[in-house]
Amino acid sequence: MPTDETEEPATTPERPTRRLDARSLRGLAHPLRMKIFELLNLDGPATATRLAERLGENTGTVSWHLRHLAEHGFIEEETGRGTKRERWWRRVPVTNRLQTSDFRDDPDTRGAVSLYLHELVEQYFNRINTYISQDWPDEWRNAGTISDWSRLQLTPDQLQALNNDLFAVIQRHLPDENTEPDPAALPVVVQLQSFPRRPRPGDTGNGNADDRRRSAE
Repeated sequence: MPTDETEEPATTPERPTRRLDARSLRGLAHPLRMKIFELLNLDGPATATRLAERLGENTGTVSWHLRHLAEHGFIEEETGRGTKRERWWRRVPVTNRLQTSDFRDDPDTRGAVSLYLHELVEQYFNRINTYISQDWPDEWRNAGTISDWSRLQLTPDQLQALNNDLFAVIQRHLPDENTEPDPAALPVVVQLQSFPRRPRPGDTGNGNADDRRRSAE
């Protein structure tokens, strides 16, 4: 199962892809480090002090984890900004890709894989939960969606083809980094989860009669 920790599911010339190995995975697979990395990814550069305030953590603890993330190539210091005592950090412009099958025969790394995936799913859940808990104008409420389709019957190759098609659609909507966004635009998160489900004994496997497309109203 491949996973991407960034909102860009495909490689672009401006953002190469790095396939995580055991060492780099263990460097990222920590609850606080993943929260720090998420904030830098979503909201841009920040200092240890600012991140500590948002996370309710000690600045020294956050600084230690920032250095750890930098050591493993996930973030870097933003040069020309800040001081020796107040350093600014940003994510390295690389799409980090995890291929879980790489670690199938590596028992020493299974714990890191499990922790990473569980933390990632929790981050996705928290993003959706925050969205539905906030008050949004109707135009944004009507544009957003929480949907699922459960009647698909696919082989592994067909599931991969489906994901590739969806990735290509998202890729077409990614903004040019050199273009100013529309003044009416806001950051948008697209979360895609697609996975097989083991049918229960006696289940025909056809799923529900109706697929669901739900807006978060």
